[in-house]
Amino acid sequence: MQEMGKLLFLLGGITALIGLMLWTGFGKGWLGRLPGDIHYSKANFSFYFPVVTCILVSLLLTFLLWLFRR
Repeated sequence: MQEMGKLLFLLGGITALIGLMLWTGFGKGWLGRLPGDIHYSKANFSFYFPVVTCILVSLLLTFLLWLFRR
């Protein structure tokens, strides 16, 4: 049970830090506008998919989860 408590505490802290960064506007200028992100616009249609941003977030989360499981 202690391991579950540590995990919940850690996840809550990470969630709070992410929320604080989003609240302060961290990454507003570059996050989601990296080279390699797909943006297509034509007349009344616009499509946007942040491929590179998704890959970077995935790598960061994978590293953090790997680090905390050790």
